Amino acid sequence: MNPIYAPLFQPYTLNNGAEIRNRLVVAPMTHYASNPDGSASKEELAWLRGRAGNIGMFITAATLVSAEGKAFPGQPESISEDDIYSLRRVAATIQAQGAKAILQIHHGGKLALKDLIGTHDIIAPSADETTGARAMTDEEIRRTIAAFAQAAELAVVAGFDGVEIHGANNYLIQQFYSGHSNRRNDEWGGSRENRMAFPLAVVKAVTDVAKRCGNGQFIIGYRFSPEEPEASGLTMEDTLALIDALVQTPLQYLHVSLWDFYKKARRGADTALTRMQLIHQRIGGKLPLIGVGNLFSADQILAAYQTGWAEFIALGKTVMINPNIGDLIANGEEADIITRLDPEQEDHYRIPPNLWAACLRGPAYLPPLKDKAWAPVDL
Repeated sequence: MNPIYAPLFQPYTLNNGAEIRNRLVVAPMTHYASNPDGSASKEELAWLRGRAGNIGMFITAATLVSAEGKAFPGQPESISEDDIYSLRRVAATIQAQGAKAILQIHHGGKLALKDLIGTHDIIAPSADETTGARAMTDEEIRRTIAAFAQAAELAVVAGFDGVEIHGANNYLIQQFYSGHSNRRNDEWGGSRENRMAFPLAVVKAVTDVAKRCGNGQFIIGYRFSPEEPEASGLTMEDTLALIDALVQTPLQYLHVSLWDFYKKARRGADTALTRMQLIHQRIGGKLPLIGVGNLFSADQILAAYQTGWAEFIALGKTVMINPNIGDLIANGEEADIITRLDPEQEDHYRIPPNLWAACLRGPAYLPPLKDKAWAPVDL
């Protein structure tokens, strides 16, 4: 290993005693590759092999907790005992490479796709004309909280090292916290405190399961998006208030979802500072933070870590095009890291077919293509 990258390979001990071998994390990436019943396909398992080498934590693709929340074709599931065998295969594939296997648990809310959920209604905190979602009843809200807990319990049984609660990217948990999507006037909406009730209830349900079923070192993280563009949407002020609440819970880490590690705040805080700075400052060392955002090369990854704004650095696009990114850095082969996807090298990447087809279209949320203009999304 080139010694300048040694800081990335320092171990970290979480507040429950679980030791993470280094500061590199594979970010959760939608792969559209699970079987129709939500079980792991051979393409999904091939995608996992090698990508956790010399990685500290590997966070899986968003995994469904309840049938009406399905937001992607080929989405994995953690809904019933029927899913345990498949979940166990995923966890074992990651752990065999030395990384902690973290199952991200998810519900799409109003972003669920009608053609994927059959006779189920699309449900959300409030009715949404654009997506056809109807407002959830109090019973449905409580049932969905229980579904997150059930998904976490299945992860424990299947041998995962932890779960990550998906509270980001405009899916159900974020929809409850956002004043733009949550217009309820009951205990689950209205004030910021009431809008925060659902996210915190999910955290409590999941952490209670871990306490009851886990081995004491089961890891629970929470991922969030810091801002929304709508006038009534989330601001940095809202996110900092959420952080204040989350650091009081028995979580092991927080994980911010960003397109750009260095993006500055839009509103609700000092707009001269980056979102990463503001979030890390507010956490104040109470929990480690995972940062992310268009980091491709070893030097970019190291520079982001050396800002001091995150204890861990999550990698997404660069893992897609460098299936052995951790090994390359650890073995002194950082010069071999590529930063653009070559459409002629499909076999090299082992990207599942549906995701590969999306990559070839060149959208900004996927890796840049060789010889094609590309710019990250500005959110």
